[in-house]
Amino acid sequence: MSVFLSRIKQTLTLLLGVTLAAATSAAQTSFPPDTSGLLFTLHGSNTVGAKLAPNLINDYLKARGGHNLETIPLGKENEVRVQASLGVNKIYVDILAHGSSTGFKGLERGQADIAMASRPIKDKEHAALSRFGDMRGQGAEHVIAIDGLAIIVHPQNPINKLTLQQIAAIFSGKITNWSEVGGQKGRIKVLARDNQSGTWDTFKSLVLGKNRTLIANAQRFESNDQLSDRISANPNSIGFVGLASIRKAKAIAVSDNNTHPQAPEHLTIATEDYPLSRRLFLYTAAYGLKPAAQEFLQFVQSEQGQDQVNATGFVAQTPIGVKPEANREGPSEYLKLTENAERLSINFRFSEGSASLDNKAKQDIQRLVRFMQKPENNHKRLLLIGFGDEKVSEGRSVVLSKLRAVTVRSALRDHQINTAPVQGFGAYLPVASNNSSAKIKNRRVEIWII
Repeated sequence: MSVFLSRIKQTLTLLLGVTLAAATSAAQTSFPPDTSGLLFTLHGSNTVGAKLAPNLINDYLKARGGHNLETIPLGKENEVRVQASLGVNKIYVDILAHGSSTGFKGLERGQADIAMASRPIKDKEHAALSRFGDMRGQGAEHVIAIDGLAIIVHPQNPINKLTLQQIAAIFSGKITNWSEVGGQKGRIKVLARDNQSGTWDTFKSLVLGKNRTLIANAQRFESNDQLSDRISANPNSIGFVGLASIRKAKAIAVSDNNTHPQAPEHLTIATEDYPLSRRLFLYTAAYGLKPAAQEFLQFVQSEQGQDQVNATGFVAQTPIGVKPEANREGPSEYLKLTENAERLSINFRFSEGSASLDNKAKQDIQRLVRFMQKPENNHKRLLLIGFGDEKVSEGRSVVLSKLRAVTVRSALRDHQINTAPVQGFGAYLPVASNNSSAKIKNRRVEIWII
């Protein structure tokens, strides 16, 4: 326990170095009048690069004084230039969206300033980019939005929910007919993203794992939107896309073994409780970044940038309050504590194998501070409720879950934000199977406002 507490102290020391200004300063001043040409380049994820990155760049250039904005195809699919006029000059940003792995290769080769990714950096990529600093550090890894990897079927398919285990069996070819999962008879047609895609990497990691491979006759797509449109045209098809690309298809609820089925909705995705939620990232060198690229990163984390995240169809990280469902499950004490409270769309999670808040959580501390500083929240308090995975004893699980809540409380108190007494409920209300590698998602702190 003393090791755990010492790690908490180390975490708090690090958090003291994180300033509100760094997280929130959206670029409001104009570019110098002689600015012209290419500002910076983004390579990588199609999920990020198809719509979100161009929209964010557009808003950023406009905020810095650009006008006559236009998005120009560069002659190759999934490559565009977002351009603006600045006086008599043209300024622009190039976006090449061919999959997350191409973003890290672009950084390595000096062809990109920012890598777009729909999954975390891999160990081999981290090693290849070590000359740029710690690519998993807060200065290099930037969580810009939350996405849900939606499992989609034809709108007239009667199936409304599947377990992760059923989905894995379908995509690996073990289940081949809809009647095997309670649907109407019909041979299942599997559609999937291409191998360069971070969407595919995420699906492979979260669903197929190391012991299953994609069925050989699966049809592959470079674009989320194209895959979704094909699903809508084939009544027996199934596929997976980012949240912003569901389009006319139907997204189904997903559960992990015996956990409660979760639909890909704002709260379940924002809190990352939905089994197939994922973070969208921008990665940069930890130092030596072009000034315009650094300002863009700050803009993305601002409320204006996060508003665009929502407008594009992803889930912003800005806290919002949601009334709890009337038929909720959980321990009676938990239900009583939260009866008259609102659930905030933030869960605090921790670095794997550590008591330290992860990079997103460190940014979320700043967002939560700003949220509580709003006049309408002056007389309200936060309720922090910790959860965890199963341990040897229930008592240990409860203690650890409460200590996680203490970590968050201490970070908030550094910014003069007081909370109600923290609570811990151990392994109750799991959002992932405790028998899977995803069980780390159960180690979380819920935030309620009362």
